[in-house]
Amino acid sequence: MADKLDQSPKSWTESQVSTWLRSIGVKEQYIEKLYEEEVDGRILVTLDVAFLKTEFCMKSGPAHYIIQKRDELINSKQKSQEKKKPTKTELEQKNNQNQCPSTTSESRPPHIPGRDQDAIKERERESTLKEDCRPRPFDQEGIDFIYVKHRVLQPESGAFNLTAPCHEFKSFSVAAGLDRTRLQAKFAKEILKFATGCMNIRTNGTIHFGVMDSKEDTGYVHGEIIGIPVKEKDIYVDALDYIEKSISSDKEHVRQCVRPPRFIEVMDQESTEKMYVVEVDIVPLLSIVKSKVYAVRLPNFKEETNKVEYEKETILRRVGSKTEPVSDKDLCDFYQRVKDRDALREEAEKNQFLSAPDFCKDLGRKLTMLMTSGKKFMEKEKWFILVTNRFKPEDLCSVDWLVNMNIFCVFDFDPDSKVSGLCSKYLEHHVANMHSLQSYRKSGDMTIKEFTIDLHLFEQTSWIFCNGQTDFKGSETPCDEMTWIKTKMTFFSEAVSLICKQILPKGTFQVLFLLTSPVEKPLLHTFYEFFRDMEGHEDIICICESQKNFQKWQSFAEGSCGTETVNNSSVVGMKMSHINATLQLIQPVKACASKHLPIFVKGTCLLETQVEEQMYSLEIVTVNHCDETSEDFICEEKANIEQQFYHGGRVNWLNFWLAEHKYVGEVIERDAYHEVSKFLNDALKWNADETPVNSINIYHHPGSGGSTVARLVLWNNRRDLRCAVVKPSYPAGVVAQHAVELREYEEKDPHRCLPVLLLIEDSEKEYLDDLRNELEVAVNTKRIQFGTLCFILLSCRRSYDPERKCKESPLQNVSVTHKLSRQEKRKFSGKRQTLEERYEPDFILTFVLMSEEFNVDYVQQFVEHLLEGIDRKSVVTRLILYVALLNTYVQNSFISQSHCEALLALTIHLERFHQHEFEKSLSPQAKLVFLHLRDDKTHIESIRIIHPLVAKEILLQLLGSQQTQSSLAMDLLHENVLFEHRFGREEYLSFLRALFIRRARISKGDKYDSFFSPLIEHVCENEKSPDKAIELLEEAFQRFTQNPFFAQQLARLHYTYEKFEEAKHWAETAAKQLPNNSYILDTKGQVYKKWFQAKYKAIENDNKPKTAQNTAGAVETALKAIECFQECEKAAEADIETMNSSGFFSEVEVGCSLLKLITSLDVFANRASGHSECMKYLLTPDYIPEGVEGPWEPFHGRLKKLHKTMQDALEWISEDLSYFQTDIGADEEETPESPEEKISHPLTWLAKKSSEYGKYFSESYFTALLKKGQSIPANLTPFQKRMIICHLGGGNVTSILSKLSDQRDAVHLLQSMLSLYPSNPVKAKFGQRDIVNYIVAHISLNCLSPQTQKVAPLKDLQALCRQFPSDKRKCLPSALFLLTLLFWPEDHDTELEKETKYEIVQSAVEHMEKGYWTKKKDLPPRRRRIYTHFFLGNGNGLDKFVHKRKFESVTKGISVSEKRMKWFRGEAWKKPEIAKMLKCVSGWTEDGAVYLEGPQKKKFSIVPLHVPSVPHGNENITFYLGFTFRGPVACNIVVKSCC
Repeated sequence: MADKLDQSPKSWTESQVSTWLRSIGVKEQYIEKLYEEEVDGRILVTLDVAFLKTEFCMKSGPAHYIIQKRDELINSKQKSQEKKKPTKTELEQKNNQNQCPSTTSESRPPHIPGRDQDAIKERERESTLKEDCRPRPFDQEGIDFIYVKHRVLQPESGAFNLTAPCHEFKSFSVAAGLDRTRLQAKFAKEILKFATGCMNIRTNGTIHFGVMDSKEDTGYVHGEIIGIPVKEKDIYVDALDYIEKSISSDKEHVRQCVRPPRFIEVMDQESTEKMYVVEVDIVPLLSIVKSKVYAVRLPNFKEETNKVEYEKETILRRVGSKTEPVSDKDLCDFYQRVKDRDALREEAEKNQFLSAPDFCKDLGRKLTMLMTSGKKFMEKEKWFILVTNRFKPEDLCSVDWLVNMNIFCVFDFDPDSKVSGLCSKYLEHHVANMHSLQSYRKSGDMTIKEFTIDLHLFEQTSWIFCNGQTDFKGSETPCDEMTWIKTKMTFFSEAVSLICKQILPKGTFQVLFLLTSPVEKPLLHTFYEFFRDMEGHEDIICICESQKNFQKWQSFAEGSCGTETVNNSSVVGMKMSHINATLQLIQPVKACASKHLPIFVKGTCLLETQVEEQMYSLEIVTVNHCDETSEDFICEEKANIEQQFYHGGRVNWLNFWLAEHKYVGEVIERDAYHEVSKFLNDALKWNADETPVNSINIYHHPGSGGSTVARLVLWNNRRDLRCAVVKPSYPAGVVAQHAVELREYEEKDPHRCLPVLLLIEDSEKEYLDDLRNELEVAVNTKRIQFGTLCFILLSCRRSYDPERKCKESPLQNVSVTHKLSRQEKRKFSGKRQTLEERYEPDFILTFVLMSEEFNVDYVQQFVEHLLEGIDRKSVVTRLILYVALLNTYVQNSFISQSHCEALLALTIHLERFHQHEFEKSLSPQAKLVFLHLRDDKTHIESIRIIHPLVAKEILLQLLGSQQTQSSLAMDLLHENVLFEHRFGREEYLSFLRALFIRRARISKGDKYDSFFSPLIEHVCENEKSPDKAIELLEEAFQRFTQNPFFAQQLARLHYTYEKFEEAKHWAETAAKQLPNNSYILDTKGQVYKKWFQAKYKAIENDNKPKTAQNTAGAVETALKAIECFQECEKAAEADIETMNSSGFFSEVEVGCSLLKLITSLDVFANRASGHSECMKYLLTPDYIPEGVEGPWEPFHGRLKKLHKTMQDALEWISEDLSYFQTDIGADEEETPESPEEKISHPLTWLAKKSSEYGKYFSESYFTALLKKGQSIPANLTPFQKRMIICHLGGGNVTSILSKLSDQRDAVHLLQSMLSLYPSNPVKAKFGQRDIVNYIVAHISLNCLSPQTQKVAPLKDLQALCRQFPSDKRKCLPSALFLLTLLFWPEDHDTELEKETKYEIVQSAVEHMEKGYWTKKKDLPPRRRRIYTHFFLGNGNGLDKFVHKRKFESVTKGISVSEKRMKWFRGEAWKKPEIAKMLKCVSGWTEDGAVYLEGPQKKKFSIVPLHVPSVPHGNENITFYLGFTFRGPVACNIVVKSCC
């Protein structure tokens, strides 16, 4: 630590501050807080106790302790620095005392009032932290130089070798504020005194005004640069006119030797006031001063006389660092030695001109080493940040090297850059996004990921105009230096800090300063900001052609990092054309290489780079992909590229290119490759029924090479198809837009384009559906002829059971597994033999394991051998365990290399050796099992274990019996270094969050569906320790700032183990934070539901009579559960982005269980009329039986509403299922937030629960009679009849229609239902729901038994419909549905009848459409597919309605997904069985809309069920008509004159 903290505390980085705090024993929580708030050395020295207590919530003790230790440290540093400084001799001290009083007083800074004493103390404390700097080059014209305030020049010096200047400092702080006369007199006096002293001893010299000259200046050090304000420079220039008045003879000699004043600007980070150091050089050339001695009368302004007076003539000389008069006794000797001094000067001047010429440096090699970090080539993945000013026109012709680099962003100080500068040249080759500094202000609630997406960082170069943009009409205008510092400096600082501290980790980028014109102050500030935020200069390179331009930069940069470092990191004096030629030789790709795409007529076209970059969501695979790679790079890197792939790295295009060009052996073509190729070739064959978007799915075991198969398909088809990989994280709409652009690029006719083959890796099925939908809409908009194949989606997804997926859809899915066929075994065996001749088996591990088919025993033995002799206590082993834990339980997880370095406490000082240092720090085992990854988009490096199976085995063996996975997970949670590390933090935390709360899902490629995260289930089941699992989740809850979703998991875990009080606490904690989240409210309801079930079970097991007293607790809990589910329902209906119906289902389930408990009570069960008594209690407002009156007193009101709330919930479910497709298929995806329990077959569930509900509210005796075909009493009330109907399965539309699928006794049950309705329903004045159920029962019965006499004729049902409310807004959706169904005109209707019916249908459809959009919310169509209940058939009356279930025979024995695909592609509609059943309706299309002709030639709009099937022109069509809750729909649209 001593080495790290050897420098002054003020220059410490945040990490060094943390290291020091740890060394003095400060608690970790305070260290983390200070680190989080970016406290570096500059801030540390300014802190006080009060600030630590208020801002950091620190206790008094630690705050006092930190400040005390800080002050002790600064004092000790100050003392050690003072010891190192040379002490003044007694003679010098004496001379000091002899100085005239006016000089001494002038050299001190002005008096500081008492209220500024704190500032004085602060300065004293900082006095040891000043940085050294060198003076301006002596007597050189045209030097652009700058000083930085508070830096320190070397102490004043005497004559050394006469040509090396001696220096004298004057603070001049008081004099600078005097009036012109006084100021000039004072300035001239100091110059003439110093000048004649130098001339008389023949030495060069420089006098500096604005530099501290005395240690008595409180808070400042000798030689410290302060600067003085200069209002008028001519005051100082004209002051030299005193030469003529003060020198009696040889005046012109003095004029010749005293150079005019130089004004060097002083930069101050904390002030915008312009300050200068005024310097005057003295050059007594021998040709001027030979044999002369100069006397001077020094001017003094006398306040008494208010004028300038001249002192007695004096001969002065330099003695040491002072100028003193020659005493009378020495005067004779002084004159006698004039010749000696002349001789010394002559010798000095000769030596000066005889000095050796500058050695010619190898700048080409220096530039190469800096840009490649010491390697042979520049890294393809390295990001560059450019900082530049105005380019000369001739230099713009030599920027090809820049065009080839990965430029992350450019900080451009040239306002004309886009018009005539570097930006305009760059835009000829690449796309760039124009930004201002304000664009980089990140709002507090925006994540880094969202910010980078918003600015398109990593996709396209961000061009930041730092000082306005002349061609831009916005408010960003160029400004002068001082205005820039005042107005834009803060924005600049924020931008640099954001990039260096949160977006790009150290080692992944280099900052390149291109100084192509004179350097101004803002550019110097830029260096300082980068130096501070990058914690050093290692990755900053400066390129400057002009030595003159470099001087100013150098003078500023040296103060931060020293002369040697600046010189080592700068290339000065090399022309841009030479730089261009030199750097192109070391770039891995050839300059300005062209790329080509195949075209429809079998040639190729040029793909412009700008166009490619505009399609940023796609990685386009061109015909000549990788051809731009330089030959030298290939020869150097081919072995590394091949070895990385066979070690387990993901395949890249260079692997295929190297194999294709015979640099390495071939990549094995798995059997799956040939299967996919066959599917692809079949799809490419012309087929009039072909959909515009085709799909092929590859399902693969993790790590089995599925991605290699998919990419090989793209590679081998790149000359015949346009191929691209979809980059992750882009919306489907953006990808579709870019895919369409790729398809049509450089093609004249959109109907004659090559199909685009898109590879989508590891995406959710929902995303694929969205993309397909977007592409179809795009094709439809372009009016491409139906049957033209436009896009092929090649999906590559991981699955633990690929074979099952393949069986589900054998014409669309391909499986890739660890098992090898005989042919594959031969290929792998031969390849392994070849590779082992060239590489050690340890370096091609994954290939070796693959060739062994990942045999369990082989993996076990391999890991056992690998872990022999591993140091189990080392930090590297701990890292291996952490990575193994994440890789075992979280798909595609990794830990960024930046995180690993933080854990290993690596402080890598030279970034060019960054990767080498990291790999050197790893143990041999870690080197073998860690796979180094690079993010395709950001190029940021990370690590994972070579294969998930290896990770799992490492975890098993390395933990052994001493440690559990739960304790390892707890350690990982407590690993502050990883948790708090800034770079890649969002990804790391997402993996950690998934480790604890992400449930496994087969649909997402997992082995099984889990109720908790697999880790939590492992802890509960394998470790038999639910308490440990709870402890883990509680710790995670705290660690993730009390995240409500962790509280939700805790509630679920507690109720699973029947810890209901704790479950209630956690559910309420979650609901308190997210009161409108339906999923969390559902969990809260589930807590009470499970609690009620447990209480119910306990009552059942108690074998005691059930009384109101001993069931009160259970009833209360059930009612609380229902209340929670009702809250969940409200929240779900209010949320327009998700649909969570779980509250309705759960409310019904709890209600049924509660009714079961109530009816089993002794007070209701033990008497003959018990059931009637129970119904009377539940349905009669004022009736309360004596047995339940007291114990259930709080519940009576809620229990009496139970029948109504349950009926409403059942109706809501029925209506929802009526709108949208129902049963969940095996391939159905879940929403990101999922309800506790998902009903797999909601139709069956609804029929069962509706019947159960009816049973509890009706006399089961009567139902039994009906089922036996016997009659029931005629005196039953309408409610009793309704409940019996409900019990029989006729409670709602969905339950009745489900009889068409489950046809057991369906006809008899429907007849029994209908027998309960009045014989003349029109007169009975039914309610709306009863009418709907009655009509649907008749239609269903007719579908099942068309010959039965009990079905009412269509006209009777139409008459009954007229009882629906005339105000259609009051109609139920099911009522509107029946209006469209029953009033659909028939061929034999008169024109008047048709017109009347169309009006009824039109009015109903208008309101149905509104209801549909309300119900659908903002969900994509794939999530809420409209369900078609009936189709228009060829019959008459009710016989014309064909239910969809009648089609089942056509697609019998096919999986759900395959069945959907057949309907989707239109294959099923072509079956002759369908054509016989359905009526062909004639219509036409107009501008993409479907119409049929109503009465009086009116247009009747029909929604197409499948939009892409609508022809693009205005065509006559035929179609089948379907009936949905949205209105009539058109299916199987065909452009024909007749069927």
